[in-house]
Amino acid sequence: MSKRKIFADKVYPFLFTALGIYLIILLLTYPALSLEYASKGLVLWFDKMIPTLLPFMILSGIMIRMNLTHRCVKLFHPLCHCLYGTSPNGTYTILMGLLCGFPMGARIVGELLAAGKLSHREGSLLLAFCNNIGPIYFLSFVMPVLGITKPLIPFCIMYGIPLLYGMIVMRMHAPKAQGDDMAPSTCQEQALPLLSAVDASVVSGLSGIGRLGGYMVFFNLLNIIFVPFGHLPPFVSYLYNCMLEITSGIDRCGHLHPYLVLILLPFGGFSCIAQTYSMIRHTELSIRPYLLHKLVQTGFTALCYVFWRPF
Repeated sequence: MSKRKIFADKVYPFLFTALGIYLIILLLTYPALSLEYASKGLVLWFDKMIPTLLPFMILSGIMIRMNLTHRCVKLFHPLCHCLYGTSPNGTYTILMGLLCGFPMGARIVGELLAAGKLSHREGSLLLAFCNNIGPIYFLSFVMPVLGITKPLIPFCIMYGIPLLYGMIVMRMHAPKAQGDDMAPSTCQEQALPLLSAVDASVVSGLSGIGRLGGYMVFFNLLNIIFVPFGHLPPFVSYLYNCMLEITSGIDRCGHLHPYLVLILLPFGGFSCIAQTYSMIRHTELSIRPYLLHKLVQTGFTALCYVFWRPF
């Protein structure tokens, strides 16, 4: 038995058990603080995530289940195919992922893969750059909290980097023969009638948004881990907040450290990583390449703001 196998079988369970017991003790020791952290995550989910994401989840689900995705991107597909080499459903993923915001990119990839309407290869490449903070969230929540009145340059950095990065990734891994690796499975689900598609999409959307709420509450609650050790240095505390759950981190420190928030937005925090995994766990896609791509894009974003302070 390899050392790695021994570590995974014995050390991991011990560490997770110890962490679980430690968190239970903290919840019992600091009930008021635990309630505050959990309530903060719940309120942000209810006020920000549900209104901005649930309608798009339902609408996208209807389009996919009625086999309408390729029709609604006819105008944009020639350009996207030229730049990224995408199939029509790949173009739909790019547009909806960028316009609707995180985690719609991962959700759409997962749904299209499950329906046999997107190839595994194209889905894995699209996931590298199509799962980002949405422009509505960016302009209506992030920019006001950061106190930025001229958001053009941060907006271009936020969305220009993943678009350019995606173009490079897609072209570097383009199939040698057109249509072989980007072609979706021939076994595709039949189009559902309107009411059946609406019903299935509403149920799926509520399930998805419910999972996101659970992740936001749980990861926001993890801010309690270092409470027994006294106050952390302010910058370390803010960095930890943002790395755990980006929305609550922005709310806590955005006005104090806007550049820290802007650099970490492409990464999204560990809560976003876990939410992305929940959207693709029923597919054969791996979360590790996604995490690597996010770190690379975060690095490019950091370079932009380190050498250029636009405000």
